[in-house]
Amino acid sequence: MKYSTWLLVAGLAFSGGTAAMDMAMDEEMGSLPYRGEGKHVMVNADELIWTDIASMAPPAQIAVIEGDLSQPEPFTFRLKLPAGYIVAPHIHPAYERVTVLKGTFHFAHGRVFDRDKTMALRQGGVAIMPPGDPMYGYTEEDTIIQLHGTGPWGIEYINPEDDPRK
Repeated sequence: MKYSTWLLVAGLAFSGGTAAMDMAMDEEMGSLPYRGEGKHVMVNADELIWTDIASMAPPAQIAVIEGDLSQPEPFTFRLKLPAGYIVAPHIHPAYERVTVLKGTFHFAHGRVFDRDKTMALRQGGVAIMPPGDPMYGYTEEDTIIQLHGTGPWGIEYINPEDDPRK
């Protein structure tokens, strides 16, 4: 942002001109999903846009924060999973890093769903999975997880009948 724009923003901030200041900041900050435009991105959780996700059964939702998931570029997104949600055994084509932001995500390595073999990842818990390593999970409460890595991202279910796209 140019010095003159900063002066305008600062003047508006002190004069109560928040709409114009927000517009100037939006121009500088960019929009989601972020695509490496050389700008900072700062967003609060209540500003994320949640949509349905074709590769997961409803009512799971996704909010893409960074990247085009189909491209070989960094990605960050969040998944909102309701209580009682099951993520069937699946694999990904690239490393996936998961952080639990809200709730508890019961997570395990394996090709067959087995609740008794999961680990309860509580808020702040982390899981890192290499490409092609089968995994699954479930929730008992409303849960939000954040995933990041380098795309292209994808999901292939071990049992094709678990894939909601079919």
